[in-house]
Amino acid sequence: MKQLFIGLDVHKKSWAVTIQEGQLVLKRFSMEADAGLLIAYVSKHYPKHEVECCYEACCLGFGIYHELTKVGWQVVVVNPADIPRGNKQSTTKTDKVDSAYLAKQLAAGHLKAIYVPTHKQEQFRSLFRRRNDLVKNLRRIKCHIKSMLLYFGTSIPLQYDNINWSKDFIQWLHKQHWSYTPATETLKSRLSEYQFLRKEYLHICNELRAYARKQYRKEYYLLRSIPGVGPFIAIGLLAEVGDIRRFRGIDKLSSYIGLVPSVRSSGEKSYTCGITYRSKGLLRSYLIEAAWIAAKKDPVLMQYYQERKGADHKKLIIKLAAKTLSRIYHVIKTGEPYQLTPQPATV
Repeated sequence: MKQLFIGLDVHKKSWAVTIQEGQLVLKRFSMEADAGLLIAYVSKHYPKHEVECCYEACCLGFGIYHELTKVGWQVVVVNPADIPRGNKQSTTKTDKVDSAYLAKQLAAGHLKAIYVPTHKQEQFRSLFRRRNDLVKNLRRIKCHIKSMLLYFGTSIPLQYDNINWSKDFIQWLHKQHWSYTPATETLKSRLSEYQFLRKEYLHICNELRAYARKQYRKEYYLLRSIPGVGPFIAIGLLAEVGDIRRFRGIDKLSSYIGLVPSVRSSGEKSYTCGITYRSKGLLRSYLIEAAWIAAKKDPVLMQYYQERKGADHKKLIIKLAAKTLSRIYHVIKTGEPYQLTPQPATV
């Protein structure tokens, strides 16, 4: 059976399409952003062809992938950074050129697909990321309130001046008044925003915990058995990574999350350029946070830390995070909870 290769340059309202058979370009056109219209066009004009299609990962998510795979098409979603590009693609960039180049690279077998999450994982991930948005918004409004107090010369009592805001502190804030109404109303408005965000944050946290315990009960409690892995680090792993078993080894998982160095070598010279910039940034920061806690609770990690205490502090915590990730991979692959190993007795 003949095979078609279709390159799509997708946007919110329109798509640029290139249809290619082998090395021969059959058709180039622009169309309305609708997977159904593309499927109908190909079915009408090329009814006896197998179809392989590709597009770049973007803000449109994976809806196009799911629509096209429903009718039996092979769909490749590509990280834009992984597409081999020449000078021509950098200097002459149009939707038409991009779609043609994608079709050409697809036909040549040069494109590597990224992992496409299931609907279940995607929607779980959206709730996890909503929590992170709320954390940032809470941090922002706290800074605004403290900045306002500082600007108007109001000192915060020492017992309240920390990152954890108690009910007493909130009551103290409500009692603050200035000589004119606008400043008092400004603080009142910001406190209302803070209380709304706080309520939303607690609600989302409860929903996340309840969902993880119900839908991923086994994996959730396996991850919680590891020192340093709290509820939301476990939830983050389940939401962002999905099925950890799909990785063939810990090196693949470490690379996916971004706990590997960038390496450059030429001739006899080889050097690292720090930790890779390609990462699951939010999850990597969570794992680094988990490593600090794990080092205090796990005797083996504590010994590892003590033996290298004089080393580069940043590199050391990355290594501890990598070791924590190795434990995570092990408990999920084996299905057995993590068991603490007693620290070897010193002679």
